[in-house]
Amino acid sequence: MCNTKVNSPKMCAHYWGFVAILMVSVFAVGAYGGSCRESSLCCNGRDSSCVVQKAPLNAIIEDLNDKPCYCDHACLRLGDCCEDFKSHCGVIDCIVSEWGPWSECDTACGTGMMSRTRIIDQKPQNGGKHCPSLVQKRGCQGLKCHNHHDRKVLRETALLLPADLSKSRHENDTSDIRRNLRLRYKNAFKHNRGNEYCIEFEVIKATKACHRDKTYNALAEGDRVIVRCDLEALHEDKSAVDTEISNNSIQDEEDERQQERKPKFRCRGEGLTGRSTRFSSLALPSCRGKWMRVTTKQLKKCSTIEAQFIFV
Repeated sequence: MCNTKVNSPKMCAHYWGFVAILMVSVFAVGAYGGSCRESSLCCNGRDSSCVVQKAPLNAIIEDLNDKPCYCDHACLRLGDCCEDFKSHCGVIDCIVSEWGPWSECDTACGTGMMSRTRIIDQKPQNGGKHCPSLVQKRGCQGLKCHNHHDRKVLRETALLLPADLSKSRHENDTSDIRRNLRLRYKNAFKHNRGNEYCIEFEVIKATKACHRDKTYNALAEGDRVIVRCDLEALHEDKSAVDTEISNNSIQDEEDERQQERKPKFRCRGEGLTGRSTRFSSLALPSCRGKWMRVTTKQLKKCSTIEAQFIFV
């Protein structure tokens, strides 16, 4: 305190001038205090003047707790709010319930999806945090298939190679060391080229490696591809038998029993109609994905020109 009786009037004038400057420097930028409530501050949007100075403006801050904090809604994004900003300014974050139980797999047989949900207990107010996702999904495998054979087929992964290799196989038919064997058993299923067939698939998902490789870039999401089943890829399916009987012929019980005992041949990974299964390139293992068989049970013939890939 400056006393004019003790000090000169000039010294007192300098003293009160210094006090005035100090007070202006403290209160010009923001309130001086410890919280938004104490400073009576609460500002909408972004307002740099809505600040609480916990220490004098030009003071050296040694404790991080003495750093300025803000009472405007922009501080929620910048992370520099005063501790009581939300409670004083009525900011309420979204509150959601715990996750509910997982649903049943949406596919009875084969690959499908299951989900679970949660609800909003408190909606956000005054710029509070937005609500997180209310639905969560994950893959599942439906096991309620009609029989063991279907489950086995749906678990298989089709191994693929370019269809150009199929042409090479056919060109080698005349010089192959197994030519005599095929001619000798030309009526047998495994030695009759007429039993080869093609299956059409619709690609559901494929890795980036497929997109980058010119040989496999036909495996793009949403596109359809034709895969040929050559004799070399056929294998006997011991879990199923070919029980189809021609409608144009009359067979006695003995013929029917022989027909039922006839083995069924197929390619691994050919899947079931309308079901999703997996595929993978034999030459490029990083190229893999999921597809759905479009071709019905009535298999179709096709040339090597029509097919883009072959089963292995």
